[in-house]
Amino acid sequence: MDSIIEQLNANLKIVYRQSVDADKKLDELQQQGHGKFKALFPADAGFSFEAKRFKPYVLDVAADVENLSTHGLDEEKLKTTVIKLQQILQLLATFK
Repeated sequence: MDSIIEQLNANLKIVYRQSVDADKKLDELQQQGHGKFKALFPADAGFSFEAKRFKPYVLDVAADVENLSTHGLDEEKLKTTVIKLQQILQLLATFK
């Protein structure tokens, strides 16, 4: 269990750093009149909210990981958390 949580946390650190840079780029684009969108992810992506920046999504996954480490690994919650993390990573990769 600890190795799974450690791996998730390691990936979260990577995603967080990339999301900070991506959010800065999104801010620049918005100031230039671009980036007129409602949310980064569609409503059916597994997140319970919509945001125009990456950081709220990363914090949501971080809360999920914290919940898994505190309350034990629930297979369904783990699956959902990994899927959310993958979606963020994929979008960050296409954003570069």
